[in-house]
Amino acid sequence: MSSQSSAPRIALYTEGTYPQAHGGVSVWVDQLVRGLRDHRFVVQAVSGLPFERAALELPDNVSFTQVPLWGQPPPAPGRPDAARRRAVEDAYAALLDGLCTMDLDLFATGLRALSELGQAGGLTALLDTPRLARLTLERWSGHAAQQAATRGRGDARLPLPTVADALDAQLWLEHALRPMGHPAPQADVGHAVSNGFAGLLALHGLWTHGAPFVLTEHGVYLRERYMEFRRSTYRPGFKGMLLRFYRLLCSLVYREATLVLPGSHYNRRWEERLGAHPDKIRCVYNGIDPNIFPPAEQEPDASVVSWVGRIDPLKDIETLIRAFDLVRRRNAGAQLRLFGGTPAGNEGYLYQCQSLTQQLNLTEHVTFEGRIDDITDAYRAGQVVALTSVSEGFPYTVIEAMAMGRPPVATRVGGVPEAVGDAGLIVRPRDVMGVASALTRLLDDAPLRARLGRAARERVMELFTLDGCLDAYRRAYPLVLAGGNGL
Repeated sequence: MSSQSSAPRIALYTEGTYPQAHGGVSVWVDQLVRGLRDHRFVVQAVSGLPFERAALELPDNVSFTQVPLWGQPPPAPGRPDAARRRAVEDAYAALLDGLCTMDLDLFATGLRALSELGQAGGLTALLDTPRLARLTLERWSGHAAQQAATRGRGDARLPLPTVADALDAQLWLEHALRPMGHPAPQADVGHAVSNGFAGLLALHGLWTHGAPFVLTEHGVYLRERYMEFRRSTYRPGFKGMLLRFYRLLCSLVYREATLVLPGSHYNRRWEERLGAHPDKIRCVYNGIDPNIFPPAEQEPDASVVSWVGRIDPLKDIETLIRAFDLVRRRNAGAQLRLFGGTPAGNEGYLYQCQSLTQQLNLTEHVTFEGRIDDITDAYRAGQVVALTSVSEGFPYTVIEAMAMGRPPVATRVGGVPEAVGDAGLIVRPRDVMGVASALTRLLDDAPLRARLGRAARERVMELFTLDGCLDAYRRAYPLVLAGGNGL
């Protein structure tokens, strides 16, 4: 396809990433839209609150609209009549029944009905009512009581809700369903950049305009919600209802996607278990331009460990700091340099990591350097690059470091072992001793660093180039238009 007129028009759905924030997924999207200049991309970006401006500069083949879950709701189509009010209540009741019974088809029926009703405008005025609050409490309580009677009270899977549980769930669902009140973009093909709310937009586009969609998965969305909610302070009943919503939504997106393209083979187990047909799953690795990440000519003289990423609990920087404390007991001159910004809402985690650094008397040896203009300087700064995440998809930081000949010490999560292969050291997540041992081994052994660095660069050139990734998506969009024929 040589022109925008002949290439399919793509509705690109994102959540909390492109174009509102920096990070690995945003880098991936930016590479995609710039690499496929002959395609027109209409981005719908889900965010928590509206954002004032894009964090990334958009190329001329991209336009975007925001879909905030909070703040001012989408405009309603005027005063609702009795028929529309009744239809919304029936659809909400079906969705709620599906959540309480974990019935995917019932959940899908309610969600699709809300999508169709939302084509006329926002649903907030119809979902945020005392009547639906009572309905939420009554339906939830009824299902919980029925399950308790069937299985025995000690075996009930759905807890009896408090009034607060029901009110919180109704409020949260009203916001979660706001994307259904936004116009779905006219497009030939939809492309959800993740599951979850980006997938919800893809379903809305499918049901509104019949646009088939492809799902890209970097990390495993549902797994990350489970991990996130382990740290939450929500009451058990409310937390359980939210996780039911995420599980059913992710399953529905997997089922309805024409193609599922994970960034690593690790994701396949989750995708198949949650409803994706094995025949429509194809792994497409992230790729980089190796010319932008040339081999670093020389190492720093000091023993330096670089870390690159966003400040986020999923990155488990605390384990790295604790491990580095052990490294310094053997190598007193070692340094740890942390490069990366702090997303809004994560300031508390940054403070937590800085406090740990102070408690361990490491403030002169561990530096928080924020975002850096040229990311290659962050990789050059270290003899070794560390990644201690507890959840990852297929992280750019690993393959970028490898392209520059820096051997990684990285945790066995997501697609990381597939990226590293034999060109670095893999350790278990949250294993302070294991991370410390691997870092010490590489810092103490220059010939080993050199050998692994050469292998790392060769591995990237063979498997993880940007051209290979872009070619896969050039082929994917026509396949989706053809209904997956030819897979």
